[in-house]
Amino acid sequence: MKKLILLTAISFLMVSFTQAQNTVNGTVNTTVQKTSPQILQDFMDLRFGMFIHFGPVTLRGTEIGWSRNNQVTQDDYDSLYKEFDPVLFNADDWVKTAKAAGMKYLTITAKHHDGFCLWPTKYTDYNISNSPFKKDIVGALAMSCKKYDVKFCIYYTVLDWYDKRYPLHNDGKGPDPAANMPAFVQYMKNQLRELVTNYHPYMLWFDGNWEKPWTLEDGKEIYRYLKSLDPDLIVNNRLGKGEHPALSSETVGDYATPEQKVGTMNMDYPWESCITLCSQWAWKPNDKMKSLKECLQTLASTAGGNGNLLFNVGPMLDGRIEMRQQKRLREIGNWLKTYGESIYNTKGGIYTPTKSMVSTRKGQKIYLHLFKSPGSKLVLPAVPGCHIKAAAFLKGKEIQFQQKDQRVILNLPDTLPDENDAVIELQMDKNVENLPVIDLNESYEDV
Repeated sequence: MKKLILLTAISFLMVSFTQAQNTVNGTVNTTVQKTSPQILQDFMDLRFGMFIHFGPVTLRGTEIGWSRNNQVTQDDYDSLYKEFDPVLFNADDWVKTAKAAGMKYLTITAKHHDGFCLWPTKYTDYNISNSPFKKDIVGALAMSCKKYDVKFCIYYTVLDWYDKRYPLHNDGKGPDPAANMPAFVQYMKNQLRELVTNYHPYMLWFDGNWEKPWTLEDGKEIYRYLKSLDPDLIVNNRLGKGEHPALSSETVGDYATPEQKVGTMNMDYPWESCITLCSQWAWKPNDKMKSLKECLQTLASTAGGNGNLLFNVGPMLDGRIEMRQQKRLREIGNWLKTYGESIYNTKGGIYTPTKSMVSTRKGQKIYLHLFKSPGSKLVLPAVPGCHIKAAAFLKGKEIQFQQKDQRVILNLPDTLPDENDAVIELQMDKNVENLPVIDLNESYEDV
């Protein structure tokens, strides 16, 4: 028994020593292992998530962050939290809406560029606890996501126009001589420690890394610090510098983030497109909303390019997601109930995406997503070394086919079973997941 107690004490001291070596005064050593490939693959298998932009700016119906000192004066914008009282906010309703849409993860703007915090942080008074609403929106969503088995993720900006320690204030002036960037980085660490230890997010979605005061070294320091808190935490690529749609030598983070467009097909590293359901990220009255066809083809196109789709909604000022947006999201979810196997847990390809068709693959199956009818026949290059065993519309009728002369010919009906995205399932005679991508160049449409 004494030996067991001694071994336990030694183990505790070793862990404590390691933690002390890794984290001293908010800094960490430079030897930190990056997020494992398996964790990133599990993330990419999810394919579809909900982005939520929400904050006091909904009282004006203008864009979050960007309308400060633009459509809304700084004094007005910075005082909106005193009126912010989304009394109809219900975390379960938001998460159930995401779930009904077939979304597997949810990302909330805990702090956008305006600096307002949707959780009761100890490190600034500019937070939800000092609004009339007072309730912890981040915490409520974290609990609801756990309840409904949706991965919980947090958006956090690395710029903050409200905080005087950050040098730029979005006011048309130059850097503030009274700013203190090292103190601001420590402020970030304090808040990030709160978010990671209190809410245990699956992923952190950073933004605002393009302004000059934020450096590549700042990004590396924050990444190391986060990994000391949770080695499995996934981090997007907007923590260092460099272009968002790609990973480069200036990237700090795990995956690329093209914005408001479907990313280019990439089988080499993970990526996620963030795109709005309407035109604005935050709620806007009578904002133009995407059609069901556009939504479904956007989702299929991201999966076909081997990426994820983070689809954004902006709840109204009373805390509800608009009924018309809920309806559209349910329509997407209903489509996924039939065709979800062609999206989730798939890889992009085997054919390069075109405007009229994309494809996904899983094991010995290829899924062809037809956005419009190619006519009575669909002609494609054959997959080298593979043969089709069977072809059919997914959950539907069989399709007659021929495979000869390095071509595949599928005989199609006059009307496709789904006008938005008709999915054909090809059963192959071997696993096709890791085969090279075949370049279509739109040629199949002209055959």
